[in-house]
Amino acid sequence: MRYPRLSAWSGALAGLLACAALAVDSAYDWKLPAWAPRPLVPAGNPMSPAKVELGRWLFYDTRLSVNGSTSCATCHQQARAFTDGAALAKGATGELHPRNSMSLANAAYNPTLTWANPQEMALEHQALTPMFGTAPIEMGLAGREEQIRRLLARDPRYARLFRAAFPRDADPYTLDNLTRAIAAFERTLNSFDSPYDRYRQGGQPDAVSPAAKRGEKLFFSERMQCFHCHGGINFTDSVAHERLDKPEISFHNTGLYNLDGRGAFPPDNTGMMEFTKNARDMGRFRAPTLRNIAVTAPYMHDGSLATLEEVIAHYAAGGRGNKPGSNAAGNSARNPLQSEFVAGFTITPEETRELVAFLESLTDRGFLTNPAHADPRHPPAKKAAP
Repeated sequence: MRYPRLSAWSGALAGLLACAALAVDSAYDWKLPAWAPRPLVPAGNPMSPAKVELGRWLFYDTRLSVNGSTSCATCHQQARAFTDGAALAKGATGELHPRNSMSLANAAYNPTLTWANPQEMALEHQALTPMFGTAPIEMGLAGREEQIRRLLARDPRYARLFRAAFPRDADPYTLDNLTRAIAAFERTLNSFDSPYDRYRQGGQPDAVSPAAKRGEKLFFSERMQCFHCHGGINFTDSVAHERLDKPEISFHNTGLYNLDGRGAFPPDNTGMMEFTKNARDMGRFRAPTLRNIAVTAPYMHDGSLATLEEVIAHYAAGGRGNKPGSNAAGNSARNPLQSEFVAGFTITPEETRELVAFLESLTDRGFLTNPAHADPRHPPAKKAAP
């Protein structure tokens, strides 16, 4: 993948570097439950309600694409926990991305971003790739930097929002500020009010079904080992927040492919190896959060598993890539590069249903409908008073 040049607008690189140091923004009201830790925020981009509101408008603005067809929200839809329901993301020009759109739920807690790049650690920088990247084209803005600048400066609403968000800047209409605002909005997409949260943290023993409680025991069992990669407050082993001394970062090969019997993945989806050039990193991807997982199908980095039942079957088999003839994914030899936690297990149909019930209990309906996260141009209709 080719990454966008930062020379388009002066100061962009310096601004991004200024965001590098992370700290707790104690002045901002995160609206988190008492048990949830606060995320870390770059020192160069402190939170503010005005900045978040600007970022929300930018996040939903299709004018920030080459043909006015695509916004950030096109691939990150609120009702789907900020995914898009497609196996592979599609850009403004129709070009397919080789990977599935990741959920933005609790993005503020991710120490690394995207599926496989261990060096992509700041939302401010990550936003540049979909906007200005050329392989693949997503929003297609490369070479249109000045056009965007004029749009932001001349639009009366943006003129007001940028001045409110960056009151000390003589010229607030910069690439730095555009990505800072989008990142600030994305950091507010926090999901901690699922039925499971109310059951475990809110003192509501009946918030989840008996089947989900049995599924919880399966999930956290050594027989299935799900929790090794999907544990903690965000149900992933890559996490950063105020209560950790340092970020926890992990990437895993789950045996999804094994094209040659030696662990090969498709050439456009080699995982971390694309960035590290280390053959041992073939097929290693970041474990995504399981929060709201029931609404984010299809699954895996390439959207190749359609249902939660298929995902469970993949892990029960010890990796789909080890089964000959499975979607041309596998070879009968065990993938030598896959995680030790993907060892396979036996599971009954009833246990599969219970495990799915547990995963469904991680759906935060309030998060999927929160007006503060919705498109400000088309706010949800207010319900009539009874």
